[in-house]
Amino acid sequence: MTASSSSPSGGRWLSEVLASASLARAYTIAVVATVFSSFAIERMAGRVTYATIIASLCVLAVAILIVRRREISFLRLVPTTLVVFLAWALLSVFWSRNAPASFWSWVSTAGLALLAVTIGHVRDTLQTARALGDVMRWILSISLGLEILSGILIDMPIRFLDIQGNLAQLGPVQGIFGTRNLLGFAAVIALITFLVEYRTQSVRPGLSLFSVVLAGLLAALSDSPTVSVLAVTVGAATGVLWLVRHARPARREVLQWVVAGVVTVGIVVAYLARHPIIAMLGAGSDFSTRAGLWARLLTFVRLQPVQGWGWFGPWDPLEPPFVGINFTLGQRHATALNAYFDVLLQLGWLGLLLFLALAGIALVRSWLVASDRRSVVYAWTPLLLVALLVDSMFESFTLTGVGWVLLVVCTVRAGHSRSWRERIDALDAGPELPHVQGDETQAR
Repeated sequence: MTASSSSPSGGRWLSEVLASASLARAYTIAVVATVFSSFAIERMAGRVTYATIIASLCVLAVAILIVRRREISFLRLVPTTLVVFLAWALLSVFWSRNAPASFWSWVSTAGLALLAVTIGHVRDTLQTARALGDVMRWILSISLGLEILSGILIDMPIRFLDIQGNLAQLGPVQGIFGTRNLLGFAAVIALITFLVEYRTQSVRPGLSLFSVVLAGLLAALSDSPTVSVLAVTVGAATGVLWLVRHARPARREVLQWVVAGVVTVGIVVAYLARHPIIAMLGAGSDFSTRAGLWARLLTFVRLQPVQGWGWFGPWDPLEPPFVGINFTLGQRHATALNAYFDVLLQLGWLGLLLFLALAGIALVRSWLVASDRRSVVYAWTPLLLVALLVDSMFESFTLTGVGWVLLVVCTVRAGHSRSWRERIDALDAGPELPHVQGDETQAR
């Protein structure tokens, strides 16, 4: 009698915990901290440990979504573009040279997407930004502390974390991210988030100032050539978005088209003037390495232009075409150093079009929402997408790990508004949904 009577109450307790706001916040922080610390976790505890953590978070994600099924619209659960892209990546397993390895790579990609989709439904935009800000304050602080320890206090590298100890020479530094480019990318993402926190007054002014200085300092010390490009691009996007938000509603649509035209012209001009720009940034050697890699990569793309070679995400150095590319170059690359070229190589032109649709539609939707809504927190999603898409021209971070998680989170957030799902849900359940209402509140 006691066991049978306690079972229902135990089940209700578990359901209440899984549906609680406290668990949602803790879950979001755990996911963000795990993906941002993936390099350090693998170096200290091994890849199996990292995979086990991700698998456990996926199981918890499924449980949370099941318990919250009544408050989550099935139509809004996963953006169509994400479903189609993942479906095409799964189909590529059938023509991959190593189907088992390609399948497990897809499982990893889909698992991280599941984590991001869950975050997008259990946290609103400001709550997600606050969780990211809290994690980045700790991770960047730890990175700076280890660089001080390595570069000044003991004056020797911390080899198992690939920290070179170059702080006394003002960089480049890597922190716990493994490479200076990933540290620079993470610092820019953190800077966007910290500025949104400051504008929404969701943290104390002193903490905001410390956070912005910390992110800016590590971005500079990373000495990553991509940081300058990201800073200029995100700064320009912020200024344009401010102009659009403060324009009269009657003139806003015309201004949006003007902005689109200027961006298109700017991309063409930047491409034509790429060599002077690269020389000005002092990134000639980095670009020459990338140019040689991309030229060789395109020769393999021509062999399977439509469907690609199969989805692997990070390159398997023993599998074609990656082994052929590295062998002919005499180098050892783990990615194409460009997310668009990586998708083109692995999923073909069709996969690249699907990826561009996934990211492009999310950017347009989130930009239009940020242009119309009053709260500045709505600017977080489009600015993050701008940083991700620009960085994708120099690195493949957007396809794996933290970059992929952030892209899917932004896609899910953007899919909550200006979507055909929104109109269908409005007919069935009214125009306002619970998970959108919290965006203009301050998370505590």
